[in-house]
Amino acid sequence: MLLRTFKATSSTPKKLFSRRLSDSAKEILKGKKWDALIIGGGHNGLISSAYLAKGGLKNVAVLEKRHLVGGAAVTEEMVPGFKFSRCSYVQSLLRPKIIEDLKLREYGLKFLIRNPSSFTPMKDGRYLMLGPDSNFNFEQISKFSVKDAHSYSQYNNQLDRCIEFFEPLLDRPPIHLGLNFENIRTILESIPRAIKLGKEFYSLYEILTAPASQILDRWFESEPLKATLATDAVIGAGASPKTPGSAYVLFHHVMGQVNGFKGVWSYIEGGMGMVSESISRAAKDLGVQIFTNAPVSQIVYENDKVKGVRLEDGTMVSSNVVISNATPHVTYLQLLDKEALPESFTKHIKSMDFTSPVFKINLALDRIPNFKAYPNTGDNQVGPQHTGTIHFEESMEDIDRSFQDFLKGEPSKRPVIELAIPSSLDKTISPSGKHVAMLFVQYVPYHLSSGSWDDPKIKSAFCDRVFDLLDEFAPGFKSSIVGVDALSPLDLERTFGLTGGNIFHGSMGLNQLYFMRPAPGFSDYRSPLKGLYVCGSGAHPGGGVMGAAGRNCSN
Repeated sequence: MLLRTFKATSSTPKKLFSRRLSDSAKEILKGKKWDALIIGGGHNGLISSAYLAKGGLKNVAVLEKRHLVGGAAVTEEMVPGFKFSRCSYVQSLLRPKIIEDLKLREYGLKFLIRNPSSFTPMKDGRYLMLGPDSNFNFEQISKFSVKDAHSYSQYNNQLDRCIEFFEPLLDRPPIHLGLNFENIRTILESIPRAIKLGKEFYSLYEILTAPASQILDRWFESEPLKATLATDAVIGAGASPKTPGSAYVLFHHVMGQVNGFKGVWSYIEGGMGMVSESISRAAKDLGVQIFTNAPVSQIVYENDKVKGVRLEDGTMVSSNVVISNATPHVTYLQLLDKEALPESFTKHIKSMDFTSPVFKINLALDRIPNFKAYPNTGDNQVGPQHTGTIHFEESMEDIDRSFQDFLKGEPSKRPVIELAIPSSLDKTISPSGKHVAMLFVQYVPYHLSSGSWDDPKIKSAFCDRVFDLLDEFAPGFKSSIVGVDALSPLDLERTFGLTGGNIFHGSMGLNQLYFMRPAPGFSDYRSPLKGLYVCGSGAHPGGGVMGAAGRNCSN
């Protein structure tokens, strides 16, 4: 058993649990009425705070329950010498305007572009690589289908045209019933883009509603290519490529850019925590005060108006404006009395889908993996096969079969795995010659049909299943592991406040997007309670380290 060589852990080292909010910090918080309070120091909360301060508010405070800011975008040294991006692990979606406005590069944000960006090894010795270079992609795809190699650029061009229409909608509140300036402006600005989109509107509609498999089957004949692309349609989603609406999840993940290159994903030097840290530094320089070890237990209100928050230790912090970076479930159902909100609104929040299929495993390795399909050129030598996201599915049927186990309440017998090795490019996160590997694994249910994720044997057995599969592609992978941080959906919920373990703060189906996110009539970041707003990924435009919800809310 692997437990002989490592201890699977899902929590921060014990010494961190003794940390608490200092008496002096309590006095600062109690000593004034704040212009705005932010519940949660995730990237959206930090961005909201920075923009509020930039807009002229003098007294803005962020209240973070953990010992560090970042929410799901954190870097933690769970194994001595190895720094893990414990939840989110690659970056593309962070809005360029935010990077520019807050001068995040000046505060330490550095992108490490991955080229190639993906590697799909196969058991028969073949492999597929994809990257930002169109000629390279043509050559790679031609190994499987010349027809697909020609179709691939056309497919991306169609996505780009749809993105050109859709992307501006990310940066403002959704249109809702009623005529007001924002609605009219959004409609008027959309008309030229709609005219330019033309007949591609039908393609956009299909992307929003169709199964990803339907679209990919129409474009391509090569199963390895379709499987590689389909992983973006199911990442973090309790869905198969055959599920209606899964094409939108794929679309959502290609709307990003890095350094002006569209659709590119990167690592962040120092791990994803440096995204949050750079925003935190910018916010502090703008005058924001950030308090860690400050868990909020209650949103305080009177006569349908917010009055502030109460911390778990009883400290009362006053403000007429409270912005929650927590999930809609936590904000509305855990931090408020049930009498605070209209019953119809509460029922809608209760009915939101927070299904998660995700099991995240962060690993410390004593050497770089050596894949049979693309052997290392030298001992422990990093190559192009290591820099991008590594996939192990050869067909969309492989993904769907894994999903069927999930529907039965069982962890997938043959899990879907995305492997990333950021230390292949980032030399700051592991000792020389050793590596950090991050496994984004699906499908696992929050509630198991038999047993619980609290049972370490069940957790360790699932890790073994994952490592055994990787050994089939890279012999010796399992023996290279010297430390593990394993996070089930239950751990993701308890540690990071992700309801149900859902990385998006709520599933990304069409019924929970745009003016339906988080509830009809409240997609403009307001709530039924005067002075209470939401700025997290449970609001428009949804999940990923994008920051749009935080910026939109502050505006």
